[in-house]
Amino acid sequence: MKASYDVVVVGAGGAGMTAALAAARQGLDTVVIEKSAYFGGSTARSGGGVWIPGNYAVKAAGQVDPGDDAAARLYLDSIVGDVVTKVRRDTYLDRGPEMMDFLKANTPVRFKWVPQYADYLPEAPGGRASGRTVEPVPLDAKFLGDELDRLHPPYGKAPANLIITQADFRKISLGLRTVKGPLTILKATLMRLWTLLLGKKMFAMGNAIAIGLRKGLVDADVPIFYDTELTELVIENGRVVGIKVLKGGVPSEIRAGRGVILGSGGFEKNLEMREKYQPQPTSVDWTTGAPSNQGGGILAGITAGAQIDLMDDAWWGPTIPLPNGPWFCLSERNLPGSIIVNQAGNRYMNEALPYVEATHEIYKGEATGVTHVPSWMIIDQRYRNRYLFAGLGPRQAFPGRWLKEGVIKKASSITELATAIDVPVAALTATIERFNGFATTGVDEDFGRGESAYDKYYSDPTIKPNPSLHTIDQGPFYAVKIVPGDLGTKGGLVTDERARVLRADGSVIDGLYAAGNCSSAVMGNTYAGPGATIGPAMTFGYLAALDIAAAPTDEGV
Repeated sequence: MKASYDVVVVGAGGAGMTAALAAARQGLDTVVIEKSAYFGGSTARSGGGVWIPGNYAVKAAGQVDPGDDAAARLYLDSIVGDVVTKVRRDTYLDRGPEMMDFLKANTPVRFKWVPQYADYLPEAPGGRASGRTVEPVPLDAKFLGDELDRLHPPYGKAPANLIITQADFRKISLGLRTVKGPLTILKATLMRLWTLLLGKKMFAMGNAIAIGLRKGLVDADVPIFYDTELTELVIENGRVVGIKVLKGGVPSEIRAGRGVILGSGGFEKNLEMREKYQPQPTSVDWTTGAPSNQGGGILAGITAGAQIDLMDDAWWGPTIPLPNGPWFCLSERNLPGSIIVNQAGNRYMNEALPYVEATHEIYKGEATGVTHVPSWMIIDQRYRNRYLFAGLGPRQAFPGRWLKEGVIKKASSITELATAIDVPVAALTATIERFNGFATTGVDEDFGRGESAYDKYYSDPTIKPNPSLHTIDQGPFYAVKIVPGDLGTKGGLVTDERARVLRADGSVIDGLYAAGNCSSAVMGNTYAGPGATIGPAMTFGYLAALDIAAAPTDEGV
């Protein structure tokens, strides 16, 4: 590792690798340092969705209307508001498609539209019920050779070459309820056998994005130095001119002649920071973020005088704290025949809400003194027989360890179930009776479940009159523990539309940029749609590199 580069990028996730690739393609001598032994970060562990209106993939699918640009601006204006500056929101929409074109030209990753995956708040002004999200086309990663061993371990393990896309997951979550489910599994199985025979190494979702970016860096001769931890920013005359790192217990300094870009992720695995900034209760065991995300870049930025924002928020999601690791509860709570109750035995939200909004509702209860942590998802045997659940097939028994450790409670009656989870019997009985009535009429009079286009995405189209509602009345009954988990934190260093890090007075910290979850989210306190984390991370990483390249070379050099 040399002692000096034009650009030093911290973090080999989606933000960092995009930034490094863009810098290199601008002719800048660039290096990436990565705390862990892997590339990909939380991007590699994700579903791989990218929410960028007007990009080439949604255009190719015919999903861009003449007024869609204005609609997308109206949408972000309405759901994000002044929590984030309008110039930053608009810059994201203006330049995101350009970043996608750059990736298409400089990496092997290609994207396609995810059919009907609605914006998360599609009924808001400018929202789109048919969705704006794209995902990577599965790719053969043999071109990475031994470097493929450095791909970040997945969130959920699957057999080699068994490729399930986001579009596929929607179908298979319904089990045998529609013909699409078994056909999708059959297709994936046959494709796995075929690609194994051909000697391919196929990857999809977030893995495909990470692999594509890594290949781009290989082609651009950008090195990644693994197991190298940022400890401090080097500042001279008010300008960031490098970083201090620790590798193998040995400290060293790397100079950055043109700029430092932080793409080091959030602080989801730092309990001290979680307890300082985030709502309670909280835990590092409830997050699916990368284990190395401990807030190092954010802490270094704070020391350098950076302003921080949104530190109390995250890319939340109701989560099942399984013994072998947290399960981000996506489709399970949307499927009919399930509800979520608090410790009082009452429903308190539309269970099919987008995951950030659902977890906001969990914490609202804690703030008012009503215990929502843990909550309990109540289902019956009919539900269990029909649908996939936390990776288990329909009718598959819950593992004994889940029952033994109290994550799942099983009972022959609602009365017994209420006693098992220590909630008032009368309240839980009344809650289920009331919900069963709503399921019969098809109208959730309390929370409107099933009315939003998003609610319907992971629902069961065979259920009438409301595909998100079904009675809970076929024993045995189950209660599944639910806690406020996350995909990563969304608070961090405040940046402008050029990804430059700002001080509290609004002035720029020269030479310092940030993108991804170490920066405060352009989505503010909400979440526009599937991929509204990765899309901004890559876009602002790209813009950071372009800004560095455009700066006068005699500035601070």
